[in-house]
Amino acid sequence: MVVTNPEHAPMSFLTDLKPDLRWLASGFLLMMFSGFGQTYYIALFAGHIKADLTLTDGSFGALYAVATLASAVVLTWAGKLADTIPIRWLSAGVMAGLALTAVLMAYTYNAWVLALALFGLRFFGQGMLTLTAMTAMGRWFNRKRGRAVAVAAMGMPSGQAFLPAAAVAVMVATSWRQSWLYAALMLAVVGIPLFLYLLHHERHPTRGPMARAGHQPDDRRHQWTRSEVLRHASFYLLMPVILAPPFILTAVFFYQVNLVELRGWRLEMFASTFSLLAIVNVFASLTAGSLVDRFGARRLLATYLVPMGIATLLLGFSGSVAVLLVVMALFGVTMGCASATSGALWAELYGITHLGSIRAVVTALVVISTAVAPGLVGLLLDAGVALELQLLAMGGYSLLMAGWAVWLVPRLGAIALSDGIPAGG
Repeated sequence: MVVTNPEHAPMSFLTDLKPDLRWLASGFLLMMFSGFGQTYYIALFAGHIKADLTLTDGSFGALYAVATLASAVVLTWAGKLADTIPIRWLSAGVMAGLALTAVLMAYTYNAWVLALALFGLRFFGQGMLTLTAMTAMGRWFNRKRGRAVAVAAMGMPSGQAFLPAAAVAVMVATSWRQSWLYAALMLAVVGIPLFLYLLHHERHPTRGPMARAGHQPDDRRHQWTRSEVLRHASFYLLMPVILAPPFILTAVFFYQVNLVELRGWRLEMFASTFSLLAIVNVFASLTAGSLVDRFGARRLLATYLVPMGIATLLLGFSGSVAVLLVVMALFGVTMGCASATSGALWAELYGITHLGSIRAVVTALVVISTAVAPGLVGLLLDAGVALELQLLAMGGYSLLMAGWAVWLVPRLGAIALSDGIPAGG
């Protein structure tokens, strides 16, 4: 058995990935700019939007839910484009769409335009950018897949580290609408040109030296089609585990303004804690990526649900600033581990040939969960159900799903190691 010196682990991690930095950076960039369509960013403007358009918590949450659900429906079709269109051109087009949507958001003055803008932000940002980034990492890498996904996923916490603080700063200095114009400018002037430069050579890991270096897929295993996946029971048994983090984290971050008011915090202070979340997210993602390459993604599913369960329970019980810091750190652990684990899971279970279309379904379900969360929590708030009580329920569900994930591991192992479709589906 080879024992790795822990002092050399970070260096070997970076050295092993050094030849792939151009492609890893492209995935990082996509994940970072997806932040403009993520709930943690959009929710920063919730107070201003509701005030300008005279919307209640429930009506805004319902509008957000409808727009997000619509984006999920379109995503099930559009996600298949990742299997046919080169990642370079597909992603550039998606970023252009996100930039145009950000401009539309800046000029939103009624609910209909808001619904269209929210649809675009969720579809291009949360949906297509994350789907293409993770599909690319899953397809381009085999032996290094866990670490590649982890490095690309670091773009998400990097966005969380500075996008909220920058948005709040612009809002204080000018207006919330101006923040969206700056977002569009950043995408058009920085994001698209930089991405096209990084991918001016498309990666083909099944040919040449990269294939010989261990990036090629295992031709002996069965390459699942989307219809085969959807006919197998294990996919549906797995979904409650996969969907727990996006549902719960979306609910918490979407109603961050309500939470801030409830606990007597300042929005600027709350936004600053995203930096802590981002730092922990990075370290958790890198650690989980290495563990995925060593043990497999399916064996790590249960581990990232426990920190989120503890965090939501703490948030439901306490309004202490010190507890908030612990909560954001625990959320960072969950987000980092979840991104590295779920990013590699689908290629590990089902192969890479139809990865784009399979991930389209998964991403659509994730998007649906993030649509249901704000609408459901908003309706419960309007009905008088306290936010603290809802947080406690979310914490209990997280811990329950951690136990469910442990039970699923043997069943998922049968899928990952099979050269055909195992029984039970």
